Amino acid sequence: MNATEIPPGIEIEKVWLVEGHYTPEAAERRPAVRAAHIIRAAELKQAGVIVEVGAYSDALTSSILIVRADSESEALAVAQSDVYVSAGVWGKITARPFGRIDIDQAARSSEGETRG
Repeated sequence: MNATEIPPGIEIEKVWLVEGHYTPEAAERRPAVRAAHIIRAAELKQAGVIVEVGAYSDALTSSILIVRADSESEALAVAQSDVYVSAGVWGKITARPFGRIDIDQAARSSEGETRG
């Protein structure tokens, strides 16, 4: 294997890193809709649409979603349909392609056996 090859059992999954930037009014508006936002995010994560989701914990600056989508517009649509947008918690939303390293299930199973 040369340095440019991806090792067996590892994949690079193309996903989208979506960032929802908080508005100046986010601190006031977020509490009323936060539970609905979290429930929806959990449902989308369980469905496999969202790989990971969360917010920076140091300040109300932005939230990050790693989204499985075929295009930037589809990834943005996931965030734009969130209650945080309609409630004015998120203003600007951006998306960038992201290469997510994933270990296939067989490799995970054998890795667990060697640790166990």
